[in-house]
Amino acid sequence: MSSLNADPAELQKFSDLAHRWWDPASEFKPLHEINPLRLGWINDKVALDGRTVLDVGCGGGILAEGMAALGARVSGIDLSEKALSVARLHLFESGWNVDYRLISAEAFADEQAGTFDVVTCMEMLEHVPDPASTIAACARLAKPGGHVFFSTLNRNLKSYLFAVIGAEYVLKLLPAGTHEYSKFIKPSELTRYCRNAGLDTAELIGLSYNPLTKVYSLGTDTDVNYLLHTQRPE
Repeated sequence: MSSLNADPAELQKFSDLAHRWWDPASEFKPLHEINPLRLGWINDKVALDGRTVLDVGCGGGILAEGMAALGARVSGIDLSEKALSVARLHLFESGWNVDYRLISAEAFADEQAGTFDVVTCMEMLEHVPDPASTIAACARLAKPGGHVFFSTLNRNLKSYLFAVIGAEYVLKLLPAGTHEYSKFIKPSELTRYCRNAGLDTAELIGLSYNPLTKVYSLGTDTDVNYLLHTQRPE
């Protein structure tokens, strides 16, 4: 595992919870609630119907299945065998067709460079030792002119208070220890990684949570959670 761009402790953490991935009242409730937002945003930027799409760090397949439901030909990769088992099992219930593989983004890029119209890597970069390596792999996997989407957490006092203290310990939206603040990534860092990987930034947008209404929304506030749309030049 040391040769992979992966943290064994992070993989174990999500593997231990994998059986609860599709329970909308479980620790993955936030993913279920933000999925329509991120899915709609991606589809607005590039119509997914008929596209070849890869979800990097797909976990139990929430986003991957959503994109398949919109007509995309979807592949999903992850390094958690348990999460992939749950993802494959859920296909029997949903009826969608997603090709799941246990492989790293870097290794898959060696096999499938320039293959995909759309590459998504959501809520993953803050869990790997070398996010720049993952970003470079995502760039290689996209076709010339292809679109690459990322989402992660900003690194500042507000994000620490909201995403760690608030979400994990006060509101209990996530299990304690889900996030490690030092691994959060500033938008300036993410855009630099993307630029170094040959990706052009198209749009940066924030994802916010209102604890009073318990509603997530997309907007201009990128202080905590944010999403980035990039494109590989033709």
